[in-house]
Amino acid sequence: MNIRYPAVAGTFYAKSPGILLAELEQWLGEHEKLQEPIRALIVPHAGYRYSGEIAAEAFRYLFSQADRIQRVILIGPAHRVYVNGCALPAVDCFSTPLGKVPIDTEMADKLCRQELVEISDQAHLFEHCLEVQLPFLQVCLEQFTLVPLLIGHIDSDSVVRLLDEVWQDDHTLLVVSSDLSHYHAYQEAQKLDRETCHLIERLEPSLTSEQACGATGINALLKLMKQRGYRLQRVALKNSGDTAGDKQSVVGYGSFIVSES
Repeated sequence: MNIRYPAVAGTFYAKSPGILLAELEQWLGEHEKLQEPIRALIVPHAGYRYSGEIAAEAFRYLFSQADRIQRVILIGPAHRVYVNGCALPAVDCFSTPLGKVPIDTEMADKLCRQELVEISDQAHLFEHCLEVQLPFLQVCLEQFTLVPLLIGHIDSDSVVRLLDEVWQDDHTLLVVSSDLSHYHAYQEAQKLDRETCHLIERLEPSLTSEQACGATGINALLKLMKQRGYRLQRVALKNSGDTAGDKQSVVGYGSFIVSES
C-alpha cells in the first residue's frame, strides 16, 4: 500500500494519538446541530495552538450528520511546490496519528481525466494545509474516503468546473482549507478580516491571496453556492493574537458552514 505519511505531526499538531485525541475532544466540546444538510466548510490550517479552536467551531457540526457523509473533497493552496492547475497524489491513503484515511480512487480517477489536474506526490509530501484537517474529520466522521486536491496556478472558474463534476451528491462534503490575512498588526488584521468575511457572506467571489491564502478555492465555492442556492454561516473569526501569538504580526482565521437552504 502506498501511504502518504504525516508531515507535520509533532509540529502543527500533537504526534501522540492520546494527546491529539484529548485536544480535539476538548475543542470540539458539545456537538452542534444543523437541520439542513451541511455541504461544505471553510476552515483554517495553521498549527493547532493557533487555529485549532477556530476550526473546531465548524467541524463540531459534522457529528450529527456523520451517518450521511461518506466522502470528503479536501482542497487547499499548494504552499511548498509550484502546481500548474491542481494536484492529486498517487497514494492509496493518507495517515495521521489517528489512523489511515483511504483515497476515493474512483473520484480521483475521474478528476485525473481533466486537463488541469496532475498527479504529484511531491506537491503533497510536505504540505500541511490538507493534513491538519484530517484529525478533525477522523474524530467527527470516523469513516470516510478522501479526495485531496491541492490548488496551484489556476483560476476559480476552472476550479468551479472541476468541483461541479464531483461535488454533487448529499454524501459528499467539500472542505476548503484557508487562513485569512497574514502578518498585519492585530487591529489592522481585525479590520481586514472583517471586510473579507463580509465579502464571503455576501457570496462575492473576488477574494485575493492577500485576503485569504486559499482565495481561489473560496471564490470557487462562492460561485457554486450562488448556482445552487446554498446558505453560508460564519461560526468563528479570530487571529493568532487571540490564541497563542503576539499582537504585533498576526494571521487571521475564520470558520464557515455551507448548508442547503
